[in-house]
Amino acid sequence: MFSLIYVAANAQETPEAQNSHFGGVNTRGDQGMGFNHEKTTHHFRLLPDGGAIEIQSNEPSDAATQDAIRSHLAMIAGMFKKGDFAIPMFIHSTTPPGVRIMQRLKDKITYDAENTERGAQLRITTHDPEACDAVHDFLRFQIQDHQTGDPLTVQK
Repeated sequence: MFSLIYVAANAQETPEAQNSHFGGVNTRGDQGMGFNHEKTTHHFRLLPDGGAIEIQSNEPSDAATQDAIRSHLAMIAGMFKKGDFAIPMFIHSTTPPGVRIMQRLKDKITYDAENTERGAQLRITTHDPEACDAVHDFLRFQIQDHQTGDPLTVQK
């Protein structure tokens, strides 16, 4: 009987721990990104030559959030170019997979922020296979930690 209670209690802790982590990601994300995640939608795309981070405001008329998104992605494009991944490390409370390789191969990766109608996109491009694998690892981690439901496979 004790074993069944112990197993049942531990099985219930796992989702709570996951929810606690996700809540922390959201709270730190709001601080690190400079906007309320509940007012936005994130997507992380794995592409043959790298990938993309897309953020848009949920409300077409929310100019303040759209401006904050654009500022954030422009800022992290500049930081990532220098090998500075402090913001995702803060948001996730860990060094995301792929970051160390992306830092080492920073001269083989380009980061271009582009405004979209309701936010912005950060396009990450490389022709180096090791760097591309690292970008994909980084984006897969983002998909899972932000629980976006985006495909974990490379999209054509």
